[in-house]
Amino acid sequence: LFALDRPLAAPPGATLAPGRYLHTPRPNARMRRYEVLSAPHATEDELRPRERIAFLRLPASISPEVRHLAQTWTAQDSDPRAVVKAGLEFFRTKGFVYSVSPGQYEGATALDDFLFRRKIGFCEHYAGTFATLMRAAGIPARVVVGYLGGQFNQFGDYLLVRQSEAHAWCEVWIPETGWERVDPTSVIAPERLNLGSLREMRAAAAQAETRGSESSTARASAVSRVFDDARLAWDTVSFAWDTRVLSFDLDAQREFFTQLRIDGWSGGSYLLWIAALAAGVLASYAAWIRWTARPRPDPLRALYDQFCLKAGRLGAPRLASEGPANYARRAANRIPQQADRIQRIMESYIALRYSPRPASALLDDLTAQVRAFTKRSTGE
Repeated sequence: LFALDRPLAAPPGATLAPGRYLHTPRPNARMRRYEVLSAPHATEDELRPRERIAFLRLPASISPEVRHLAQTWTAQDSDPRAVVKAGLEFFRTKGFVYSVSPGQYEGATALDDFLFRRKIGFCEHYAGTFATLMRAAGIPARVVVGYLGGQFNQFGDYLLVRQSEAHAWCEVWIPETGWERVDPTSVIAPERLNLGSLREMRAAAAQAETRGSESSTARASAVSRVFDDARLAWDTVSFAWDTRVLSFDLDAQREFFTQLRIDGWSGGSYLLWIAALAAGVLASYAAWIRWTARPRPDPLRALYDQFCLKAGRLGAPRLASEGPANYARRAANRIPQQADRIQRIMESYIALRYSPRPASALLDDLTAQVRAFTKRSTGE
């Protein structure tokens, strides 16, 4: 498992191996969420004999030339720091080149081909070779594989580290301080460390090759920022889905309860809380169903009922079995002085009731007619 600098303790399901790195007994085949407390300088008091043997072990095919190179450094100054400095100076001054496609180094002469002939490679070549040379000089060394750089996602407030940020460096054992990080790539290609990712190096190279006018460069930069923001926004959504839905394991549940300030509750309290939450969700759903299924107010029906109520007060109550047309004829006979008004109101009502798309102007006109019906019928 990866951690920042030197982890102080292992998360559940992992162990803190000698040398302060996290180890799991089984491969990580799925997404995993864990928290680690680290320190920038967590040192060990001593190197165990078994570890010293492992970190001084050399390949069986190492050549006399490689041994001689390391011995020349120790002959000048046997202090480990001086040997490390001499090794870095060798890489810096002997024409080594950084490349992500150096070709294959194969066979028993691979190390010699890299050191004395081709002198081209990427971070793993330099880290592995430097560790071998340090071991040949009697200094315990190891290769560390991790990530260098990353991109801050302002939408999700986290650091996005991609596989393109993968990097390898070396650590050497200094008796006074323990394991110290040494990156030979830094003296070969310091821009690799400054940019922090091969993706950015390639982007910079592509921009240099295609650089045109300032205006076209500005437009290309603006378009690139838009696509980059869209990609980060989508990554935020994917990250939230993975961590909040797909990976809602025990650790995620505990974090969720902690955010709700109920992490100190007992098991029975958790069950009661979950039952109450489920009941609340069901009650909300039932309320929503009732709200959507409730009868909608019918303004046209309300106007018709209001008209029938007024006509009933004038001596023509509507019978339960009467439709609008029959009721209009009977009401006109009972109230002959308002027969024309009753007929217009009923025609407007029937037209609106059976029209697929009633016009609002007709509804407003019917509203005005019904409201004025009593006043006119009583002579007010």
